[in-house]
Amino acid sequence: MTIRDVARASGVHVSTVSRTFSAPHMVNAATRTRVLTVAEELGYRPNRAARALTTGRTHNLGLIVADIANPFFPPLIKAAHSAARQRDYHLFVADTDEEPAAEEELIQAFSKQVDGVVLCSPRSSNKALERLAERVPFVVINRRLRGAATVLMDVGHGARLAVEHLAGLGHRRVALVSGPAGSWTSAEIRTAAEQVPGVELVVIGPNAPTERGGFAAAGRVRDSGVTGVLAYNDLVAIGLIEGLGDLGMSVPEDMSVVGIDDIVPGRLNRPKLTTVAMPTAAAGRLAVDLLIQEVSATTSLETRLVIRDSTAAPR
Repeated sequence: MTIRDVARASGVHVSTVSRTFSAPHMVNAATRTRVLTVAEELGYRPNRAARALTTGRTHNLGLIVADIANPFFPPLIKAAHSAARQRDYHLFVADTDEEPAAEEELIQAFSKQVDGVVLCSPRSSNKALERLAERVPFVVINRRLRGAATVLMDVGHGARLAVEHLAGLGHRRVALVSGPAGSWTSAEIRTAAEQVPGVELVVIGPNAPTERGGFAAAGRVRDSGVTGVLAYNDLVAIGLIEGLGDLGMSVPEDMSVVGIDDIVPGRLNRPKLTTVAMPTAAAGRLAVDLLIQEVSATTSLETRLVIRDSTAAPR
């Protein structure tokens, strides 16, 4: 069964059938539906390898994340996969385990197999990424990169809301349990938190962006003399709460804790975690759209504060 058979049975030109599979957004909705229905009835499947030779496009995309085990990433991955599939693209996902060297190796490997790459929270230097961007188109999530389309989740706005919330409860000395060294997100959080008036910010870090990183920081938080904490992410906050508990401190009675991300474990934790909700699914969908459309733009998505049980007025 060939593309000409589908065109003949659909009553359209061969080029219309081709666009239906290669650029469906360019085809009238009714015509697209008719062509796809006929193709399904005839059992026609486009030959991706042949199409790649003709068009120079593989209709494959890469998505590279820092840690696939972090619950922050699955909603983003699922949304990106759905957006790609709707446009007849395949999405390959890879995990760097927070290693810049692994990230650069994956980008080089992907450059030979995909039409573009979505980088989420990359750990490599800007210089390295700019060099690699010459080999394959990028869309970067949560990082500014010259010459690349960027999707930013406004974590700075969320961090300000979090510290203002703690200040409103009466906390005057607040710790920031920061993330990995070189993290764009960590730097944005710190810059915003330092701008809240009436609050002395104590920076504790850098730290691994995991429960273990938060747990390890518990002693330093206790000894810092703060009454409230903003953590780099929810995993760090959850680990910190556990570590404080082992030191005989209760949350929020002895220490208020705020996370960032709004992952499911934070809602199940006891106490339920006050956090900054990040629009991860929206970021995944938008990044794929920008990559397919080859649009070079910077877009910022709004964050919001979700108040639960892990914050209260200081004793």
